[in-house]
Amino acid sequence: MKLKDFSCILLLLFTINSFSQYKISGITKADNGRILSFVEVYNKTSGTKYLSNSKGEFSIELEKSGDYELVFHKENYAVLEKIVSTSDGSIVIVLDKVTNLSEVVINTQKEKIFALNKLKDIDETAIYAGKKTEVISLNKLTANKATNNARQIFAQVVGLTINESSDGGLQLSIGGRGLDPNRTSNFNTRQNGYDISADVLGYPESYYAPPTEALEEIQVIRGAASLQYGTQFGGLVNFKLKTPSKKPFEFTTRNTIGSYGLFTNFTSLSGTKDKFSYYTFYNYKQGNGFRPNSEFESKNYFGNLNYQLNDKTSLHFDYTYFNYLAQQAGGLTDVMFNENPTQSNRTRNWFAVNWNLYALRLKHKFNANADFSLQLFGLDASRKAVGYRSNRVSNPDVVGTERDLIVGKFVNWGAEARFLKRYKIKENTSAFLIGAKYYQSKNSGIQGPGSSGSDANFNVADTEFPFYQNQSNYTYPNLNVSVFGENVFKITHNFSITPGFRFEKIKTKAEGSYRKINLDLAGNVILDETKLENNIKDRNFVLLGIGLSYKPLNRIEFYGNISQNYRSVTFNDIRTVSPSQVIDENITDEKGYTSDIGVRGQLGDKVTFDASIYGLYYDDKIGEYETRNPNGSAAIVRFRDNIGTAVTYGFETMFDWSLNKTFFKEKENFVWNVFSNIAITDSEYLKSDAPNIEGNKVEFVPLYNLKTGTGIGYKNFISSVQFTYVSSQFTEANNSKTDMNDNTYGIFGQIPAYYVADFSTSYKWKKWKLEAGITNFTNNSYFTRRATGYPGPGIIPSDTRTFYTTLEFVF
Repeated sequence: MKLKDFSCILLLLFTINSFSQYKISGITKADNGRILSFVEVYNKTSGTKYLSNSKGEFSIELEKSGDYELVFHKENYAVLEKIVSTSDGSIVIVLDKVTNLSEVVINTQKEKIFALNKLKDIDETAIYAGKKTEVISLNKLTANKATNNARQIFAQVVGLTINESSDGGLQLSIGGRGLDPNRTSNFNTRQNGYDISADVLGYPESYYAPPTEALEEIQVIRGAASLQYGTQFGGLVNFKLKTPSKKPFEFTTRNTIGSYGLFTNFTSLSGTKDKFSYYTFYNYKQGNGFRPNSEFESKNYFGNLNYQLNDKTSLHFDYTYFNYLAQQAGGLTDVMFNENPTQSNRTRNWFAVNWNLYALRLKHKFNANADFSLQLFGLDASRKAVGYRSNRVSNPDVVGTERDLIVGKFVNWGAEARFLKRYKIKENTSAFLIGAKYYQSKNSGIQGPGSSGSDANFNVADTEFPFYQNQSNYTYPNLNVSVFGENVFKITHNFSITPGFRFEKIKTKAEGSYRKINLDLAGNVILDETKLENNIKDRNFVLLGIGLSYKPLNRIEFYGNISQNYRSVTFNDIRTVSPSQVIDENITDEKGYTSDIGVRGQLGDKVTFDASIYGLYYDDKIGEYETRNPNGSAAIVRFRDNIGTAVTYGFETMFDWSLNKTFFKEKENFVWNVFSNIAITDSEYLKSDAPNIEGNKVEFVPLYNLKTGTGIGYKNFISSVQFTYVSSQFTEANNSKTDMNDNTYGIFGQIPAYYVADFSTSYKWKKWKLEAGITNFTNNSYFTRRATGYPGPGIIPSDTRTFYTTLEFVF
């Protein structure tokens, strides 16, 4: 095809007549006759959403004549469902103002809107057609939100594995489908649509996760998200914070106390005045942890300012500040864990994070069929760690000896622009998305001797310990330019095909030096040299994918997709030395693809479900296996390398059943639902050059991952119970079995099967709400991680039985 012909086709896509032959229009008013502006209007038949303008006017363009079921919603007004015909002309919609509704009725209305507002095929400047998507509505959850309890928050997202911690939920660590959960590094993590990890390419770990109390919803898109959001195998996790209240001023404060000295405060201010709106919060946390040497304190501030320039254009600014200091109790050996999982023999390990995020977003609607968005974002952050990290976990931490210090600083910024155009092919509406992203960063990393004291001292102690063996100083300048596009071809009114592409240019560098020091058996220096390094990796590639969607009935969809994935190796990992882990200096990028085939939807208003099978194929998969240290020492370490080719596959199903709508329809103030979330996953290393790996299972893949629970409520009282079961999983590629007599390392072996149960409840009275609960109320001893670096090395025990209670006041 000639370039001229291709240009003509692109021009045609942008200029095809987008006017519809049929429409429904009208005006929205309150029951007192006052005009209601910015009322949400949902077309249940097509799943599209509209918004009335500042004058209360709305217009819905339709592909054919007939009757349509519309839903109208505005905060503090009753939801109105109405069947409207294209022959009705201009209509007047009257919404009734509501007061003193019970918590159950309010939640029922929110649930109705949430069901309509799940990720649609097309939403603003994003395309979700044919992808496996999951949305968590935080308003629906009765859970321990004060400590970001991921086990409860992500209960209805299938197949996730979680590294649990006892630091008040300061960090989120989720994985799934054979992906390492550590700091969610295998997902592209975003807040309000912009990146929040340390470095998307060079160090994609998330030291910051927004507090659950501030969230409206969490959007999860699996591996097919690689085309629109980047190359991670896991996909996208986007934290969508609460939108401003429609009132001029709203004040919310939540105070939580709990076991082991837990205290948290969450206070927010929110409001809308004419074209200006704002949402801001401050979150403070402190606690001691259930193990000695586990105290923590954090401060989190967020400010969001919005200005509606006109009906078509809006401007949004976000600033996030996050700072915390935590003492880390370290890991345990298998013997230590079985003797007493609450013990700690590390008194001098500390970890600190300082995060500053900025984002400026512009949204513009050229017309009803053309949307544009532009976002500028930046990060200025650091993370610091100091402590005793011997790979012999049972060794005592002796005061007066050197500690290992690692300091990382992250400075990056980027811009992402998107344009989406809806157009007609015959009578069906298709859509074309084109976008581009520019991203650059200049990180730095220092590793050297930490002080001999016990305090949180993050200064290099090179004068105190001049011959420390892990000294290095690096900068990591990274550059990423990408162009992406997708097109929803609506073949019929219920069948669509969505091909897409992503072009990536990734350039990563490591500039710096490391010091190599060898000692003889008497501790004398026999070699002391500094090695300079200027390593550059520059690559260009294209990722392709395609999705299919077939909707035979209203709110029933069969979907399927296949997309290529890519994950760049990080220099920061290569140059950070750990006594329990060695990384191959020639380690390189991972490549592969993911695929999903499934069916999802709603059966009436009683049952919501999603059932699918998937496959995830890796080439040059990065993994770890047990071996002797390649430097010639006798130490046993976990060796990290491109192990080979692996595949993970499984069946995932999510089922939510409203028992009250099935058996107790007449009871307006009563709600009762049950859910089950089941993932059955298998895996295999198909080939490997490493010894004794081929044919083994992939690490972090439990065969069974089950979460089930029920929630029940009457008037202002709501409670929930949840049960979690995860079968055993390997932690490295040579599938080492657990040695119950290991009292040296703690980093080798399986994560045993475990189950855990949680209970939460809440009661609302006027402007007050009281929440309480018990997590792990069966008081099981279990763990979800064998760490090789911080906060270990060794087994990191999960929380024992804990209690919490929260008092909320809204004004």
